[in-house]
Amino acid sequence: MSIEKMHEAEQILKTYYGYDSFRYGQQQIIEQVLAQKDTLGIMPTGGGKSLCYQIPALTLEGVTLVISPLISLMKDQVDALHQLNIAATYLNSTLTREEEEERISLIQTGEYKLVYVAPERLVQPFFQQLLASIPLSLVAIDETHCLSQWGHDFRPSYLGISAWLNNFNQRPPVLALTATATEAVQKDIQNHLDIQNENTVVTGFNRENLTLKVLKGIDKWRYVKQYVQTHKSEAGIIYANTRKEVEQLYHKLQEADIQAAMYHGGLNENERARHQEAFLHDQVSVMVATNAFGMGIDKSNVRYVVHYNMPRTIESYYQEAGRAGRDGEDSECVLLFSPQDIRVQSFLIEQSELTEDRKAQEYEKLQQMTSYIHTEGCLMTYILSYFGDVSKADCGRCSSCVREGEKVDRTKEAQMVFSCIKRMRERFGKMMVAQVLAGSENQKIKQLQLHTLPTYGIMSGYTAKYVAEFIDYLTAEKYIKPTGSQYPTLQLTDLALPVLKGEKQVHQFVALQKEEAEENDEVFEALRDCRKNLAAKENIPPYMVFSDKTLKQMSQYIPLTKEELSMIQGVGEQKLERYGETFLNVLSLFKDQKTTMINETATRSSSSSKGTKATKGSHLITIKMFQDGQKVEDIAKERGLSEQTVLNHILKSKDEGIDLKLPTYVEEEVRKEIEKAAEQIGTDRLRPIKEALGDHITYQEIRFTIEK
Repeated sequence: MSIEKMHEAEQILKTYYGYDSFRYGQQQIIEQVLAQKDTLGIMPTGGGKSLCYQIPALTLEGVTLVISPLISLMKDQVDALHQLNIAATYLNSTLTREEEEERISLIQTGEYKLVYVAPERLVQPFFQQLLASIPLSLVAIDETHCLSQWGHDFRPSYLGISAWLNNFNQRPPVLALTATATEAVQKDIQNHLDIQNENTVVTGFNRENLTLKVLKGIDKWRYVKQYVQTHKSEAGIIYANTRKEVEQLYHKLQEADIQAAMYHGGLNENERARHQEAFLHDQVSVMVATNAFGMGIDKSNVRYVVHYNMPRTIESYYQEAGRAGRDGEDSECVLLFSPQDIRVQSFLIEQSELTEDRKAQEYEKLQQMTSYIHTEGCLMTYILSYFGDVSKADCGRCSSCVREGEKVDRTKEAQMVFSCIKRMRERFGKMMVAQVLAGSENQKIKQLQLHTLPTYGIMSGYTAKYVAEFIDYLTAEKYIKPTGSQYPTLQLTDLALPVLKGEKQVHQFVALQKEEAEENDEVFEALRDCRKNLAAKENIPPYMVFSDKTLKQMSQYIPLTKEELSMIQGVGEQKLERYGETFLNVLSLFKDQKTTMINETATRSSSSSKGTKATKGSHLITIKMFQDGQKVEDIAKERGLSEQTVLNHILKSKDEGIDLKLPTYVEEEVRKEIEKAAEQIGTDRLRPIKEALGDHITYQEIRFTIEK
């Protein structure tokens, strides 16, 4: 590879994409591709995989063929490339015969630099003849994990890619890309595509902008309703396991005056397209979907992903959760768990047409997902470890890392569980062990003479459900190992023996969740409105104009000239010419708030996305309007803030000593629950009340109730 080629790649990055330097891993992959080495790139979602073949496509002579599994992915990427004036097209079943013939003719005359196709098209004789007639500079395989039977999204059509490549007289260079690959999947990809280990680039799976949360034992619908209302100005995805649950959630959100879209395999193609477009174009902020939605949806400003049910595998969960924060901005991934989720996944495995070996593999993955739910360690560290990416430190932001509470000694209870498993000769599953310990009158226990064991009923002070959850915790901490498939039996690991002997202790954390609210930026909201209007005129998704990250940097520095605007990350020459004047007109309205000069260091620093906001006294403006008699919802609308932010302004002002009569905003059912707890516990401190009430009620609701 020549130095000139890499220099040209850097110029393309700046001119077309508006960035001065490559992200971690991108440069190494591009250097290998330009040197015509077959390469495997494993990068997290949002890590910039597509640039790894788009930039070489513009640098190399000939056509880059991109193999992609989904029509929606092809369209999304080609539309985005057209916004950058890059010649790209796709061939798929959505085209008429005339459209396809026209595109093929343009491909043959060298009009396109990138051509997107599905793997099924590779075996068509006419398409093979087409490829033989054009110079292929690169074959890029997106979502390459689809070719591995060890992966979570195996697609048989991907298996034929290797044989197709080997049919070339001179095989073109190959770039295989994926975001989710365990070590087993990685080796499978390397073997199938004959890619050497030294040409494999793994940048790590950590997503530092994601906050992972697991919530158990809560009213799921109530949580979702409140969460979406709190984040109503932000885009989010809610995943549910079944079509029925998706439709129920969708209709509930509509009844709660929350505009949402839905997506599942039972909708016809037109319905799916209509809902998807509404979400992509910011006509609605919430998408409720099964896992059929998401792959290839390059919406960069998704601020949260909520899983209404537990997915079956860590790979599926992290890929779906990873659709939040693709622009690098802080985003949340919340998993709502109930024991029913495990039963549903087990049922789906049994009803599948998988071989017995594959079913056993799926049950093993389900157990690893269950352990994620119950671990008390860092959630991000757990996921990274699953993918073989050893983390040096905990993330410091997930629900495990930020919880408040105390460690409770559970050694005695753990010894009871371990002893019972041993006395039951490690031949029974979780629920049977839990029922024996709790002293259940289950007829089967008596038939098997398990009620005669010394451990029968020694945990009768707890319910069988509680004991089962405690067993889940001990399993997550690797004291217990389930073996088998659909009905796994429990075995003790080497870690359990020192506990049984009294040589080691077991502690469990009794946690307290924190709720936080962020203030909206008025400049950012004005820029979002501008972006939405421009996108509507051009009939493209708003994030194709500029990402949230770019808008936030604009709102931080408030550039007032084209030169200053060009220094913002994500503003390349093409977009500066197309949209620059329009955004500068909006920014000029806030020129009095321009307190920070843009400089090369500030705008190019990766840590500069958080700067000081220009709205430090924002809550005082809110309070003036509130004292003048305006309602919370009217203030929010007029100021471009969420109602949640306005309520936080009111509490902040009260803390500063301003005498206020708090508005009524807490639902009566919740208010009564809080008042009952406060009467029993007292109101001197909020924390004991919060501990008694649980995670489904926020500190804000408690304050608005007891301070009213």
